[in-house]
Amino acid sequence: MLSERAQILLRTLVERYIADGQPVGSKALTHYSGLDVSSATIRNVMADLEELGFVASPHTSAGRIPTARGYRFFVNHFLAVTPPERLSTDDILRAHPGSLLSDNPQRAVMSASQLLSQLTNFAGVVLAPKRQDVRLKQVEFLKLSDKRVLLILVTTDGDVQNRILHTETDLDPAQLLEASNFLNAHCAGRTLGSLRGTVEAEMHQLRGELVGLLNAALAQSTGDQGETVLISGEHHLLGSAELAANMNRLKQLFELFERKAALLQLLESGCAADGVQIFIGGESGLAPLDECSVITAPYHVDGQVVGTLGVIGPTRMAYERVIPIVDVTARLLSNALSLS
Repeated sequence: MLSERAQILLRTLVERYIADGQPVGSKALTHYSGLDVSSATIRNVMADLEELGFVASPHTSAGRIPTARGYRFFVNHFLAVTPPERLSTDDILRAHPGSLLSDNPQRAVMSASQLLSQLTNFAGVVLAPKRQDVRLKQVEFLKLSDKRVLLILVTTDGDVQNRILHTETDLDPAQLLEASNFLNAHCAGRTLGSLRGTVEAEMHQLRGELVGLLNAALAQSTGDQGETVLISGEHHLLGSAELAANMNRLKQLFELFERKAALLQLLESGCAADGVQIFIGGESGLAPLDECSVITAPYHVDGQVVGTLGVIGPTRMAYERVIPIVDVTARLLSNALSLS
């Protein structure tokens, strides 16, 4: 356990680094900590904290910066998060009119990721709930090039999804029209989950070269029932000096956003959490996030957890401000979806 003096100095160092973004030296610690101790004493305590892994010394400065372990100690022991009045749900809705409308659940979920990004200037992420009731309205195939076909899916709620299919043979426009007509005859008003069995039972009507195309289309459409990760505001992370200093790590981070599968697993773990969860640095288990913090909270529909939302930003963030933003946005989205 750290001594009281070491805790005060660590807290002061984290607060100053979050505020200024510059390594903190013993002179600044003496000024802001309120401790009546010599600079030599502070340097000795800092050396102990560095040996314990709470702070690090950048090679370009005599000052120190907090490590992920230092941030974790700060969040666990010193952070008292009370949502300020300006972060009440009513105030957020007045400041962002039209956000999280309850008339369209899909739009509400997407708006939540955008709202998180706007409020924090970080990347806003939402794990959308599984959709078991998606119904198709129309299917269309368009030829792109040899053995490449664009699949267009239109749902009854107006959502349009595009997928590129790779076929074994080169299909002409007339064949693609035949496949489109076949699917439209069988899929109108049906849920994606019930579509596969119905269509497969009727495939004997088609010529062999179209069966592979329809199997690929069914795999793409019914696969959309699973959770989806929505991300907004990734560009904000380019403005973080800490992240931009390591372009290789930044590239890995954006590749993570592109793939989403690993990120989905992290967000799924938040569905079982009771309230806000905070992953600092390597705690996420994802190497591209080693220099980031992820703050998540579950959201509900009629009292049942259906997804998770949160923000991704540098470890140097104002946790006392970001945590209540995530918490309040989760409650806003829960209310919007429960009323829809």
